[in-house]
Amino acid sequence: MYDRNVRQQALALIDRGMSLRAVYKSTGISRATLRDWRDHPEKTVQRASCPRCTVPPRLPEPHQDYAYLLGLYLGDGCISAGGDPAKGVWALRIACANAWPGLIEECKKAMRAIRPGNKVGTRQCVGCTEVTAYSRHWPCLFPQHGPGRKHKRTIELAPWQQAIVSERPGDFARGLFHSDGCRFVSRVRRPLPGGDRWYEYPRYMFTNESRDILGLCGQALDELGVSWRFSRRSTISVARREAVARLDEFVGPKF
Repeated sequence: MYDRNVRQQALALIDRGMSLRAVYKSTGISRATLRDWRDHPEKTVQRASCPRCTVPPRLPEPHQDYAYLLGLYLGDGCISAGGDPAKGVWALRIACANAWPGLIEECKKAMRAIRPGNKVGTRQCVGCTEVTAYSRHWPCLFPQHGPGRKHKRTIELAPWQQAIVSERPGDFARGLFHSDGCRFVSRVRRPLPGGDRWYEYPRYMFTNESRDILGLCGQALDELGVSWRFSRRSTISVARREAVARLDEFVGPKF
C-alpha cells in the first residue's frame, strides 16, 4: 500500500511524459499499479500516509509528540503482530500505571498525533492500562522493534530519530521518566548534637535494564544541562537542587 505522496509523485512523472517502464525503474512501483493510477485518477488513498515510507522519507510530525512517544516506547512499550498476520498490521502497546490517569491520556494523545487516522484503545491489565494502536507502519516509525527483550539486544537510534531527539531532548526525557522513571521526595536523617534532623528534597530516578537506553537517557540529560549519576548499575539519579529544578521544566511529577 502506497501513500498519497508516493502516488502524486509517480503521477507527476507520468504527466511529464515518462513511460510506465521508466517510472517503474525510477520508483520501484509496478507498472500495473502505475497504469491503474494513470487510468483512474479519481481513486483516492484511504490510509494515512507514513512519513518514513514517502519518497523521500520525512520526519514524523509533530516532533514533540514523536520524541515523547519514543521515550514511552523505549521504557514500557512493545510492538507485536496484531490481528491477521497476512495483513501485516502491527500493534504498539504501552503499559501505563493506573495510578497516573493523566499519563494514560498523554500517551493516547501522542499516539493519535503520530498516526492521526488510527484508532487508539485501552485494555485494563493487572495494575496498569495498556494503551494500544494498530498500524502497518509502527516498525517504520520505531526501528528499535525486534525479537526478544530490549535489554538483551542493541538499542540504537536511527540518524533521523537522533535528529528529532536532539531537537526535543526535553520531550524525549519526559517520555522516558514517565515510563521507567519517577520524581519523589527523599528524606535524609542527619545526626546532630541536639538530636537528629531530617531533610527533605525532591529527586528523579530512571531505572532500566538496557545499558543502551540508559545511555540515551543520559545523553538527553546532558543536552538539557542536567547533572546526573548512576546510583545503581541500572538506575540514573538526578538529585542536585539545580538539576532537579531544570528537569522540572520538562518532566515534573506524574499525574
